[in-house]
Amino acid sequence: MLIATWNVNSIKSRIDLAVRWLEEARPDVVCLQELKCVDEAFPREAIEALGYNVAVHGQKTYNGVAILSRFPIEDVTVGLPGDDADEQARFVEAVVSTGEGAVRVGGLYLPNGNPAPGPKYDYKLAWMERLIAHARGRLALEEPFVLAGDYNVIPAKQDAKRPEVWVKDALFLPQTRAAWRRLLALGFTEALRATDEADGVYTFWDYQAGAWQKNDGIRIDHLLLSPQAADRLLAVRVDRHVRSWERPSDHVPVVIELAA
Repeated sequence: MLIATWNVNSIKSRIDLAVRWLEEARPDVVCLQELKCVDEAFPREAIEALGYNVAVHGQKTYNGVAILSRFPIEDVTVGLPGDDADEQARFVEAVVSTGEGAVRVGGLYLPNGNPAPGPKYDYKLAWMERLIAHARGRLALEEPFVLAGDYNVIPAKQDAKRPEVWVKDALFLPQTRAAWRRLLALGFTEALRATDEADGVYTFWDYQAGAWQKNDGIRIDHLLLSPQAADRLLAVRVDRHVRSWERPSDHVPVVIELAA
């Protein structure tokens, strides 16, 4: 079973790119972020034509998340619990039924938080605390659970080509990384680092200053696995070649393989 996460940076602008990758990679489940469209504008037909069921939580111009699944989707939840006043479309969750069992999948687009300090950073930290609280409850169910998305968190120095330029950025501030560690400490396994400790593994390259050509990247797209999902982890890959395609997203897909 292949489960992927990908910040597409506007699904309408990159639908041809998305279709190309879906046909090439053939993932079973995909969490998409930064759709930048309302639910009704999501290019559902093109995705469904490839055999996917779709759950969308969109927002005009900004944010937006979706789950695509070759299997039936049940128990869909939109919006991260904990703040009824939060109107930003950053979280969607569903149970994917494979016929041989079920996997709960949460797709998230965690706030960037810049400039920091400031209200946007306060919102990021508060959102992370809500995520921790929600994840704690889900882990208590003791079921396969994958929490995937653009976390806007650089976990460690090895996850940036030039960590020194990020020391005052909301993605790398000590408070951000401390919240990340509290999330992991609930009992999650971070899929890529469970299989690959190498430096130079990135998922995002800025459009500016030739970052892609210089491999001046950062790793901010992650898949966290509950113990029941981690027991089934077989492999992880980063589809970095997608960044070299015409008019790409600044992020690339990250894909895990779970045993059936």
